[in-house]
Order: sequence, then structure tokens, then C-alpha cells
Amino acid sequence: MAPHPLSTLSIEETRRARDVVLASHAGAVVDFREIFLQEPVKEDVKRYLDLEHSARLSPTSPRPPRLAKCQYDIIGSDRVPEYHESIVDVELKRRVKHEVIGKEHQAGLTLWEFDTLVNACKASPLFQEAIAALKLPEGFELVVEPWPYGGMDLEHENKRYFQGLCFAQDTRSKNVDSNFYAFPLPLIPIMDAHKKEIVRIDKLATGGKGDGLSEKTHSEKIIGHCQTSEYVPELLEKGTRKDLKALNVLQPDGPSFKVSNENLIEWQKWRFRVSFNPREGAVIHDVHYDGRSILYRLSISEMTVPYADPRPPFHRKQAFDFGDGGAGNCANNLSLGCDCLGVIKYFDGVVISSDGEPENHPNVICLHEQDNGIGWKHTNWRTGRAVVTRNRELVVQFIITLANYEYVFAYKFDQSGGITIETRATGIVSVVNIDPGKTSNYGNVVSGGVLAQNHQHIFCARIDPAIDGHNNTVLHEESHTMPWDQATNPHGNLYEVRKTTVHRSAGLDAAPQHNRTFKIINPNKTNPVSGNPVGYKFVPPPTQKLLASPGSIQAQRALFAQHHVWVTKYKDNELYAGGRFTLQSQLEVDGVSDAAKRNDPVTNEDVVIWSVFGLTHNPRVEDWPVMPADIFQVNFRPSDFFTANPSIDVPSTKNLSSQLATSESCCAEPGKL
Repeated sequence: MAPHPLSTLSIEETRRARDVVLASHAGAVVDFREIFLQEPVKEDVKRYLDLEHSARLSPTSPRPPRLAKCQYDIIGSDRVPEYHESIVDVELKRRVKHEVIGKEHQAGLTLWEFDTLVNACKASPLFQEAIAALKLPEGFELVVEPWPYGGMDLEHENKRYFQGLCFAQDTRSKNVDSNFYAFPLPLIPIMDAHKKEIVRIDKLATGGKGDGLSEKTHSEKIIGHCQTSEYVPELLEKGTRKDLKALNVLQPDGPSFKVSNENLIEWQKWRFRVSFNPREGAVIHDVHYDGRSILYRLSISEMTVPYADPRPPFHRKQAFDFGDGGAGNCANNLSLGCDCLGVIKYFDGVVISSDGEPENHPNVICLHEQDNGIGWKHTNWRTGRAVVTRNRELVVQFIITLANYEYVFAYKFDQSGGITIETRATGIVSVVNIDPGKTSNYGNVVSGGVLAQNHQHIFCARIDPAIDGHNNTVLHEESHTMPWDQATNPHGNLYEVRKTTVHRSAGLDAAPQHNRTFKIINPNKTNPVSGNPVGYKFVPPPTQKLLASPGSIQAQRALFAQHHVWVTKYKDNELYAGGRFTLQSQLEVDGVSDAAKRNDPVTNEDVVIWSVFGLTHNPRVEDWPVMPADIFQVNFRPSDFFTANPSIDVPSTKNLSSQLATSESCCAEPGKL
């Protein structure tokens, strides 16, 4: 069977694309970065999906081409890579598009560049001399953690750089997982990525309040005031809790979902597909509920993490975790019984090495059901009868590790037609060395000698709606107090609901004081009960926007973080809120801000919604050594889409495995059974 147009490229398809690129550059040195699915033109996919959903698809039906996006460097005699992108038709085995990217843009990082940096540090006399000057105590070893360079200063030459944050690991426990973040070192090696050489050592200020931005105030015993801070269970001083009993998720009859055709998921009237790519991670496609179209595509588009420490070089410290290195590349291989509970279906991805050879990236997405409390309930007080249903959810989840941080991303589908986009931030806060006894305006001291810097995590979800079709309109609805009026509001209790249609592409903001709710409606379809257009709604989380000063490099390269909501007209391949190229950028180019500037009409059109939300993280001691997960959600709910509660038919079955806690199993006081 031919693969579905929206399914992840197979290993064989990836290898075919690699071979076409090599043949196109015969005799050249080709260094591959990524090969992944180039999604077909939307109009072609729509025609295919129409046939599929109407059961008219046949072996002779026209199919969109299977395309691979190939990102790679051509290495010339000057050792300076020239970055190329090609689109390959993997069925015809030919290149259909080729682009040489200008040197003003930098390709995203690859995982093998991490090894290049570490090896360059080992080979650098400059770096080894700087480390020796720190006089690390016996039993401690150097750890270099690769990081993107950040936004280029305007006065600097536009070269490709890579930097490393440095720590010392206590090896005396003989445990390779001992927490090296507890011993930060005040220097950063800078590598010229083309030469693969360390060209500079940035030495860091370690002062506190009242000290300048650049004074080097630390003593020779650079980690003498730092403390061991472990998190792996076997190294915890007091061990783990002994009074926690097992809590199991049992599904004796198996799961209620069905997976077919590799990536087609069906569950509780829901039908959609899932794919995986190295930049966005898991992507949801072609979402239907009870045969009705809701979304064409759903993904996490970008995330930026700007830091608020003004001391050089920390003013550059800003990661774009999807654009700089790729969320999919950093996806965890999930473990049964750990990251997801119950009966699990895993999906694999495909990654490549620098020679373009593909390999399986196992268990990068998990699919499972979970209970999320009461779905709906009513008790007839006259008879005493209560009818209650549980809110069961189907969860598509992936987890990424980006150096110190972990992010958990989940798309949750419920039985009432709702979709929740959820992110969880956990892991270890990014830390630097601070002199003993000092505090700082730039963060919080979370352990001896360890300053956790203030920063933000700003996410952008891309929602491509198809509410009963692809021609949709966006409006926002607000509730306002009405003035006293003897004729219309004599008792002052009236409030007015105001609806404002978004006519042109634009950025807009949350307004919790007015309960500003965004609705995506199909103006061509009317709900027979209410008479309103069918639609879906969401309330944007009123989280803080980017705090860096307007005009700063941090702000200019993350213009998407200026607003909570963007509405744009659909354009093929316009997927990334921060633009195609974020690494070392000084300005967001071809991102959502540029899309909005087109001033396109967006009423009764194929539109895209971009939801921006996040966390201003001023660290607390309780975030150390590993922070409890911070959770953020965007709830996408039907609004006059159905003619009644769509989950009214969910069984109110009593759970027979539940049982009373006995006195022996709970906290009764002795002698009071």
C-alpha cells in the first residue's frame, strides 16, 4: 500500500532522497543535516482527503507527490560549508526544487555538532589553559554543555559560532549521573563552527548586587563554596519515600483507541493522523469528530527562552528550541510505565547521520488514554439519583530534552469534542556561578555558589482550523458592564456581549478583564438550535509577553512573542512562528509577524491561528535541583458546533475496581479503628 500523503517518511524513502541529493552533487563533499517530509501543497491534499472521507479513494485516484525536504552543506575547498535545501520527489527519484541559502542565515544545529564542540575544547590549548587556571579540586572533572550562540551582536562578523557552558562533575561517587549543574564554572568557550576551533574564551562575572557587569570577583577556589545537589534516587542522602504504595492504571479489556494505516488514530468519534518531524516533533493532521472536520493541522511551532542577565555574554543567551536545533531531534525515547501509563501505543521517527544514512528513532510519541476527573454530572435532589461520567482523554505526547531543560508536549482529545494543547516545563534551571554570600538582581541563589538566572519560556502553537470546511472567520467576543439605564438596565445587573470580527491579518492580545474569547467560525454553516455559525473557541492564556526592550536583539528576533494571538491567511510552507532560520538571527524573518504584515483578508478564508503563551520564570529554591513541572494549557472547545452536549451518551458506568480504604491502609490513629 502506498504511504498516506501525511505520514512520516520511511527509512527507505529517506535513503532514496539522500541518494538523489548525492547524485545531484557528484564529486562534492555533502554533509547532511535533515531529511524529512515536505508536506504536499494543501489544495492537493484537500482533494485527496475529500476522496478518502467520502470512501471514493481507489488505487487509481490521484495522489499528492511524496516529497522529502533535504537540508545539507556542500563543503568547498575553503572548508566553509555552503548551506542548501532541496525538495526531492522520492517516488520519481528526482529533485524538483533546489535553493542555496544566503550566508546571512544559519542552518539549525545538528546533534553531531555537539561532539564537534566538545572535541574542539579538548584540542584547544587556549581552552585547556583557561580550565587549568581554575584549579579544580581533585575528584572533579570538566563537563562542557553545548549551547546555541544566541543573537549576534550588530557589530560582530556574521560567522557560525557555537558555545559551551562549563561545569565540574564530582566523580567521587563514581556515579556518571551525579549532578554537575551544582558546580558551574565562570567561562564559556566559543567555537568557530566552520573551522571547528575554539577562537575565544568568554570569562564570566560572578558578582552580585552592587558589582559591575564585567568585574571578575571570584576567588581561586572557584567551586569551594558550591554544594553537592543530587537528584538520581541512589544518590539522595535520605533516599526516596518509603510510604508510597502502588497506583496502577489498568485496562483489562485493552485500549478504546484503534491505530491503522501506520498513523491513523480513531477513538471516541475522533479521527486524525499523527506524524513526526525533526523540527516540530509530533504533528496532528486532518482532525474529525463524528465525521465533521475540525482541524487541518496542529503543531507546536516555536519556543523562545530569553534570559534577563545583562552581563556579557549573557545578553545573547536566548534559545529557539524548535528552530535552533529541532524539537524532534531532541525527543526522548519514551519508556513503558514511566512517561505514559496504561496501555500504550508508541510511534517511531526517522533521523539521519551526517552522511544522510537514516535510522529508526524509536518511541518518540506515545498514545494513551487517561482519566481526568468528572466529565459531567447531575444529581436529581428530589430522587437522590446522580448520573456522572468520567472525563476520559486520549493523549498524544512527546518529550524533549534540551541540555538542562525538559519539555512535555501533549495534545489531549476529550469525549466532549474538546482539544487541549498542554506544555509542561521541568528539568534543571540554567545556572551560573556566584560569589559566596552574594545575591543578585538577575536571578535567585538556589544552592551554594549557584545562581539560577531569570528568564522566560514563550511557546507558540500553530492551529490550522477547518471548522466544517476550510473557509473560516475569526472573531473575539467580550463581556462588558453596561451602564445603569432606567429603560434597559434599571437594576444594574446587565452585561453586554460584544463580538468583533477580525477582517485583516493581525496580532491581538488576551483581555481577561473582558473575558476575551476567540472564536473560529464557519460563516457558511448555521447551528439549527442557536442560529449562530458553527465554531470552536479558545481563551488565550493571559501570560506575560516578551520582556526584553522593544528594538533589542532579543525582541527583534522573537517578534511572534509580541502578541498572544495572531490571525493570518494560510500560505503553503508558512509553519514557523519565528521564521525558517532562528540560529544567531538578529531579526525574525518570514515568521508570523511578516505574515501578519501582508494585511491579507481573513474573513471566510483559509486562516491560521497562532496561540502564544508561556512562563516568566524567576526561579525559586524549590526549583532546585530539578524543578516540579509548570503546566500551561490552551483549551480548544466547540461553540455552537453541536446541537447538544456531545458527551451526553458517554456511559456512566461504575468503576468496580475502586474500593474503600480500610483502617489498615490509611491514616487512622492507633487505638481509633
